Amino acid sequence: MFKQLSLWKWALSGATLAFVLIAPLVDAANTNQVSKSSDDLENLTLEQLVNVQVTSVSKKETDLFTSPAAIYVITQEDIRRSGVTSIPDALRMVPGMEVAQINASQWAVSSRGFNSQFADKLLVLVDGRSVYTPAFSGIIWEIQDLVMEDLDRIEVIRGPGAALWGDNAVNGVINIITKSARETQGTLISTSFGTDNQSITSLRYGGQLSTNLFYRVYLKYEREDGFDNTMGNRMPDGWDALHGGARFDWEPTLNDRFTLQGDYIAANLGGTAQFPTYNATTLYMTNFSGVNPKSDGNIVGRWTHDFSSSSQLTLQMYYDHSVETDAELKSTVDVYDFDLQHRFALGERQDIVWGAGFRDSLDDSPASFNLTFYPQKNYAQIYNVFAQDDITVVQNRFHVILGTKFDHNTYSGYELQPSGRLLWTPSEKQTVWMAVSRASTTPSHLDVASRYNQSTFPSAGGPVLVSLFGNPNFQAEQLLAYELGYRFVPAASWSFDLSTYYNVYDDVQVYQMGTPYFEATPVPHLVVPETAQNALSGESYGAELSVQWKPVDYWRLTASYSWLHMRLVPVDTTAGDSPQNQFQIHSYLDLPHNIDFSSAIYYVDSLPDQNVASYVRLDLGLSWRMNKTWEFGVFAQNLLDSGHVEFGSFRTSQVTEIPRSIYAKITCQF
Repeated sequence: MFKQLSLWKWALSGATLAFVLIAPLVDAANTNQVSKSSDDLENLTLEQLVNVQVTSVSKKETDLFTSPAAIYVITQEDIRRSGVTSIPDALRMVPGMEVAQINASQWAVSSRGFNSQFADKLLVLVDGRSVYTPAFSGIIWEIQDLVMEDLDRIEVIRGPGAALWGDNAVNGVINIITKSARETQGTLISTSFGTDNQSITSLRYGGQLSTNLFYRVYLKYEREDGFDNTMGNRMPDGWDALHGGARFDWEPTLNDRFTLQGDYIAANLGGTAQFPTYNATTLYMTNFSGVNPKSDGNIVGRWTHDFSSSSQLTLQMYYDHSVETDAELKSTVDVYDFDLQHRFALGERQDIVWGAGFRDSLDDSPASFNLTFYPQKNYAQIYNVFAQDDITVVQNRFHVILGTKFDHNTYSGYELQPSGRLLWTPSEKQTVWMAVSRASTTPSHLDVASRYNQSTFPSAGGPVLVSLFGNPNFQAEQLLAYELGYRFVPAASWSFDLSTYYNVYDDVQVYQMGTPYFEATPVPHLVVPETAQNALSGESYGAELSVQWKPVDYWRLTASYSWLHMRLVPVDTTAGDSPQNQFQIHSYLDLPHNIDFSSAIYYVDSLPDQNVASYVRLDLGLSWRMNKTWEFGVFAQNLLDSGHVEFGSFRTSQVTEIPRSIYAKITCQF
């Protein structure tokens, strides 16, 4: 209790520090405010801010304020002013999102529970391309890299979105949307440098080839030294990455739009790992410390045709090739995906969207003593159809939205994922929504047919090897979710957004111990098997509240609080991987002479299962747009301590601290 009071004292001290830094600047802004272009988000009214257009909820453009889901949008302006340099770091802004940095390059990201380095209940899309790996259904965040200036927005749905998006959209959907080539014309050069030898350089050029045919090409290089562990020793987790790509957007007619884009990233990621190995006489644990090369290349083609203002057809195809290396493990994955989507109005009161798709994947994972897949080369397939009907019961007041997705995957067969939503807008300043949804995960090759030798230890009878086995009968994990939300704009300067949920989980994965047996190779040893089973069930419930306040035109404040309670039976193995309480405040202040000052303070609760204490984080940013060409910024993160732990690693017992960092950024556009 005293420890928590001490941490809250630090939080209040940090908030006081931020206010002290802000207060005198407010007076300066009040006396000499410089107007900016009308399309800058900081000049929008609060009503315009809460009515940002989103597409993730209904696969069509809707107002955020009247969207029947717990959705939050990170805008390009939020990214620019905060100075974040990665997608996971930007996701910290979202109420209720669980974002924890493991080391210099690795992250754990989830929503509403079940956080881990490779959380499998969160669907992540980049311009419509799913980026989870079918070998183990997780997101490799360290290679999800983009030129941050080219991001248009990040739409985040907390809660299930499976009726439209399908597999793994269980606890949330992250939809990362980049700008079109038309919006990125000209030259951009951006470079930043800071502590821990952190440096990022981005080069981008956009041009026009012919009438309504635009393109951009880009190249980005970044590197960072390793962080220290809790003993003060430098970890070998430094990294560097080179990322390049191109995008073409063509609008041959008023009703047709074509997009062709491709990216390739090659990264060298340092890291440590502990795993069992053997010599001529025994098994023992060994330590790996070195570089893990990773790469990913993809190409996406998309055609959109507008039949009318209420009817649209979209066809999309993509191919993705990735190579994942982790210590002695290596996996190559090829994914081919096709999606069709059609939206049309049926009469005056129904808006229908339906679609179909299939995804083929091939993962090739050469066997090692540590990890073996059966077979080494595995082919998997998912195909699906979906439909959703938005029924207007009372014009501008009451909607019923019914939908479902029906799919089939190689491992667990057929899955039905329906959803029903009610949307009530009693006035222009209020929105009430309710939802009942069913969602499921897709089992992976790791879940179904694999052996992972986790650890070994000596005993009187010889070495003992603990091995995790996949289960050919492993089924999809299931969620039945109940949600209730309320949005309210009581005045021109205030807005409130409250989301509550109750989730019932079934068939959740847990590894259960079996009967030990003797194994003669590579040296005689006893095997303690643990097999993946759908043996957990339970519930979670919580709430997420966010508030925006714009007391004056040049100052915007946002605050959010989220609370999560989880209980799984018979063994509560994952509840302590997610914080029960989170709180954050952001301040965005426009100063004279095109100077922006931003500050943010975060409180994140402890993680008992990870042995991670609660912490408070204070970030500050100051940027100056000297003119249309030049912008300068200075940013600081984690100012309240020299370093703190955010999450542990399942690969090593050495725990990394996330350090205080300060860096400067220069951007030139012409």
